[in-house]
Amino acid sequence: MRTLLTSLSVLALAACSASEDVSAQTGDTEAVASEASFSVEEMGSFDEPWAMTFLPNGIALITEKEGTLRFVDFAPDTPRLGSISGVPAVDYGGQGGLGDIVPHPDFAENGLVYFSYAEAGEGDTRGAVVARARLVMDEADAGRLEDVETIWRQMPKTSRRGHYSHRIVFGPDGYLFIASGDRQELEPAQDMTNNLGTIVRLNDDGSVPEDNPFADRGGMTAQIWSYGHRNPLGLAFAPDGQLWDVEHGPAGGDELNRVERGANYGWPTVSDGEHYDGRPIADHDTDPSFATPAIVWTPVIAPGGMIFYTGDMFPAWRGDVLITGLSTNALVHVEIDGDTASEVARHDFDNRLREVEQGPDGAVWLLEDGEGGRLLRLTPGG
Repeated sequence: MRTLLTSLSVLALAACSASEDVSAQTGDTEAVASEASFSVEEMGSFDEPWAMTFLPNGIALITEKEGTLRFVDFAPDTPRLGSISGVPAVDYGGQGGLGDIVPHPDFAENGLVYFSYAEAGEGDTRGAVVARARLVMDEADAGRLEDVETIWRQMPKTSRRGHYSHRIVFGPDGYLFIASGDRQELEPAQDMTNNLGTIVRLNDDGSVPEDNPFADRGGMTAQIWSYGHRNPLGLAFAPDGQLWDVEHGPAGGDELNRVERGANYGWPTVSDGEHYDGRPIADHDTDPSFATPAIVWTPVIAPGGMIFYTGDMFPAWRGDVLITGLSTNALVHVEIDGDTASEVARHDFDNRLREVEQGPDGAVWLLEDGEGGRLLRLTPGG
């Protein structure tokens, strides 16, 4: 069951200092001398938390995979905890359930939030959807979603319960980007008549921008910004406006990609991993027609989420990528230099890490994966 610390009191867990050396695509890297040290505070726990976001007023929204949307107000004088009603029925199971959530860029004016979840289809099928709704919070311990509207569907629906991806992010120009996994079907990622294995770009109402790279083809093809993706679980814009994603490879070959307009990232034709049954897959460098990852991880990190850090609390991280690791129980620090990237540090934690977010004050927030997943706040020190 979900538990929260009484009155949102905090418990200091540990102090983490400079990271261990790590191994990435280019081999061993040295720990950076100025790498951040931090203290960790536990702020509560949740049932299978999947994503979180901060509203402009500092209230945090947290999704729980089974279909519950929570809110936490960390105001020191009047802390609040509660649930938000109005979430549609989710198809919970496997990797499916309630997923990502983000506010509209103009949330302060329109009150709109966007969220993703797995939706049941006809027969034994399911697929991701993205919906938007007006968030109303006029009670101390409860809120509600009003005027819920589905604006995008992952198609076709399949009987499988994995690789939804359904990360969502607004770009600096106001367009909505959605990561759509291959649903464990492989070949559809190279078939542009569907939207599996793609990153799509939409207007905020779900319509297709006229300048999308394949807009003139119509149908679901018009939605596509890039394709040939497997299971992107991190999607974020760099301070320079460039979109990046981090995605799960098969057995080996997790990827960090600079996501370019109209590019094909090769899955399942190429990958620097191999199939789980041991069947080989051609490496990326065997076919230059496909976009090449900026980093490949073997062994995998099993990414959960990612952000570009832009705050002031951790100068050593500013402008860089922070990625949560599921199988690695780690926060991975990646330095970005134009179109290149390198892992420079890795911070170990006790449990699988699902989500990372930057707080309004520049603190870094983490969500652990699974039942009783804790909400952790990182601040300088240690």
